[in-house]
Amino acid sequence: MNDLIYKEESYKVIGICFEVHNNLGPGFLEIVYKDALEYEFKKAGIPYSRETKYEVTYKDVVLPHKFYADFVVYDKIILELKAVSGIADEFIAQAINYLRVSDNKLALIVNFGELRLNSKRIILDKKSSEWKR
Repeated sequence: MNDLIYKEESYKVIGICFEVHNNLGPGFLEIVYKDALEYEFKKAGIPYSRETKYEVTYKDVVLPHKFYADFVVYDKIILELKAVSGIADEFIAQAINYLRVSDNKLALIVNFGELRLNSKRIILDKKSSEWKR
């Protein structure tokens, strides 16, 4: 377990997510959790950007529509929030695509919609385009 990428940073982020979930519980819209996380990131002095825009290139052309990651934390971890009944495969595919179009190696998907906070780590190996949890 010592080989986890960005271990300390991701533990801090997940810890803050637990803090938000413990205080708000499930049932709110994603935007409420985003606002609470932003408050907690500021309070903890954790660097972040919200609604980070990524361009998608197709055959050397930048497409007009962009990807917007919920947060990029520590300038290297994509944080995607959900407030649904479970983390679906589509959310994993979305996180993989964010990793493909960015220079980031780790995405965290955090679901606030369940009774217990649920999260997944997605790591993309850019050389092989393979991902793992």
